[in-house]
Amino acid sequence: MSLPTDTAGLKAALAPYQRPSHRRSILEIAVTALPLAAFWILALLAVGRGWWWGVILTAPAAVFLVRLFMIQHDCGHASFFRSSAANAWTGRVIGVLTATPYDYWRRTHAIHHATSGNLDRRGLGAVETLTVEEYRARPWLLRAAYRLYRHPLVMFGLGPCYMFVLQHRAPIGLMREGRAWLSVLGNNLGLAVLILPQILLAGPVAFLTVHLTIVVLAASIGVWLFYLQHQFEGARWTRNDRWSLHEAALHGSSYLHLPPILRWCTANIGAHHVHHAGSKIPFYRLPQVLDDHPQLQTMSRITLGDSFKAMRLSLWDEANGRLISFREARRTVRAVQGA
Repeated sequence: MSLPTDTAGLKAALAPYQRPSHRRSILEIAVTALPLAAFWILALLAVGRGWWWGVILTAPAAVFLVRLFMIQHDCGHASFFRSSAANAWTGRVIGVLTATPYDYWRRTHAIHHATSGNLDRRGLGAVETLTVEEYRARPWLLRAAYRLYRHPLVMFGLGPCYMFVLQHRAPIGLMREGRAWLSVLGNNLGLAVLILPQILLAGPVAFLTVHLTIVVLAASIGVWLFYLQHQFEGARWTRNDRWSLHEAALHGSSYLHLPPILRWCTANIGAHHVHHAGSKIPFYRLPQVLDDHPQLQTMSRITLGDSFKAMRLSLWDEANGRLISFREARRTVRAVQGA
């Protein structure tokens, strides 16, 4: 089935996939939340009794927590249930487990969808990306800060830890919005309710070891996935006068082709170009879209191997229309100076 080449046509082609199945949605929650609870509780009990091998169980728990976050993500797009209230409250409850204030996150994520790939509207909800010219124009201290921010140990290690453990405790970027504060404070209260039984059950050391490990591991995986969705070889960024939803979705968002088990664990979020083109499609219908429109399987496609190469991409080369590394930017400067 051929895919329309305009935004309106693309929306119409994807509309039939947008209706969620309540039975399927509930099943997806069950097969995600129950194993998560089992691994989490077993790890907590084991570590609480001094059986430190229990820390191993935090790894599968983190994987299921990532999948639960993807369900929260679908709720934020009103795609998981037909009822807006069901989406909102499911998202808020899951947000306590993922340490993510649901309504605040939903607002920033909506900004991301409305501005993704737009060089003139970079802001909340996205990985900060400078153009080569912007980077060169910065004082050396700010250039050093940006290089540090872009370092893999910060981007996928310290950054996720800071974001989910500290940053989400206040509505950064939306400090003047009362709803954002209400969301954050509600999430903080929910976290207190979640934390207290764990401390009473296994003690503060076991709680800190298990809870923080699960959240930070899941956060690192989640940030890695989000990074690859828009930071990859072949990504497209344009100025506002040339930006369109169609182009930003299909050419500014990646199709991370993963092995089947990883596709299941990440709730098909690898088909991110389809998600941006039709954000109200439940994640379990994304494979059907790819099957019905085979041309989507070759658009913006990257593999697991490509993902590691993408980590070096840090600057947008506006002259050549591509993401480049700091090393490539230095070579360009030397070539110009030597000409």
